[in-house]
Amino acid sequence: MITVGDLKQRIESRNYTVGVIGLGYVGLPLACGFGDAGFRVLGFDVDPAKVEQLNDGRSYIGYIPAEQVAGLVGSGRLRALSDFARLGDADAIIVCVPTPLTDHREPDLRYVERTADDIARTLRPGQLVCLVSTTYPGTTREVLLPRFAARGLQVGSDFFLAYAPEREDPGNTRYTFARIPKVVGGVTPACLELASTLYRQVVEQVVTVSSESVAEATKVLENIYRAVNIALVNELKVVFRRMGIDVWEVIEAARTKPFGFQAFSPGPGLGGHCIPIDPFYLTWKAREFGVTTRFIELAGEVNSAMPAYVVSCLADALNDRQKALKGSKVLVLGVAYKADVDDVRESPALEILSLLGAKGAEATYSDPHVPGLRPMRRHDLGLRSVPLTPESLRRYDAVVLVTDHSAFPYRAIHEEAQLIIDSRHAFHRLGLTGAHVVMA
Repeated sequence: MITVGDLKQRIESRNYTVGVIGLGYVGLPLACGFGDAGFRVLGFDVDPAKVEQLNDGRSYIGYIPAEQVAGLVGSGRLRALSDFARLGDADAIIVCVPTPLTDHREPDLRYVERTADDIARTLRPGQLVCLVSTTYPGTTREVLLPRFAARGLQVGSDFFLAYAPEREDPGNTRYTFARIPKVVGGVTPACLELASTLYRQVVEQVVTVSSESVAEATKVLENIYRAVNIALVNELKVVFRRMGIDVWEVIEAARTKPFGFQAFSPGPGLGGHCIPIDPFYLTWKAREFGVTTRFIELAGEVNSAMPAYVVSCLADALNDRQKALKGSKVLVLGVAYKADVDDVRESPALEILSLLGAKGAEATYSDPHVPGLRPMRRHDLGLRSVPLTPESLRRYDAVVLVTDHSAFPYRAIHEEAQLIIDSRHAFHRLGLTGAHVVMA
């Protein structure tokens, strides 16, 4: 009989294989982290191109060095697979699959459900399964557990099930995977003990909570907190602009208060996989309990309206110059959802480009980190990044700064562009102002 003590000993001695399902912005850093710590890692993904690149020692995520991937593959500590029948080869299976929304802003759990079915087909005694994908409280127990229990195995003794939410911040060199505290909740005490032991091998701090539902709720709270506060400053941005007040100056003054205030920055909308999506997972689940989350839903409405607000600011600025938005040549600066990364998931730039096209503008983009836009769930723009030169900048009626990459030549853009819509306060922060620079 396999005991928790035996499994813990195997984990601590690194005689243990970790399987990671989903090798994207969450799964690949996690797989590399376990590989660097001496574990054997099997990475599973439905995308054969990712599997091929990883097995060739190449990285498709900008901030993960190819040398790191090549070293892990060369040493035999990392292998990528598309054959999910091999899930039984892993001692622990960590699930990092997407959890998007439907068109009606309801949870789309098809990737979690399909993955759970794949795991159930090969689930064997002693395996640990840990979900890290962000979702509503109750998912681990209500979606995964019944599928696994149907195999006739008992959770907490035959197999182990936990939830440990991802907290990735792509491109953050200060808080890397190992330095971000890992919250862990288990379906049973034995599940918690085993999962926390595993994560203690690769992160500096493990925070254990009383249940997997608490861990799920923790992640949702973190992202709702940010979404609500960003919505607040976005709404204030609109109000203060009408009043002729610089919202950024207001924020800088307010942040001098040493207590009771935390500064959040307004912008062109929310991006990334977490903040634009996760709050709606809770609002959906809350309805099951007869609760309406009006505050969260209002914040979502405010943030979702920001791309259209940026386009309206552009239209007003062009109108002041006796130009129509329709037919104007517009260059969007930055399509990644945050500065200095290549991640375009839920980026407000995609919505801004779509809105500009719908209104008849000739819109394209420039981004040093994103050479081309691949088809995505909601957008298929078919655009490629254009180079920034003095000649090309002068050809556009306006440029719209959406993502404030440090690689952008801000002074050259300021000198050559006819009109700049600054949705990130980047030009103003550098002292690059003037009648042709408009904050949005």
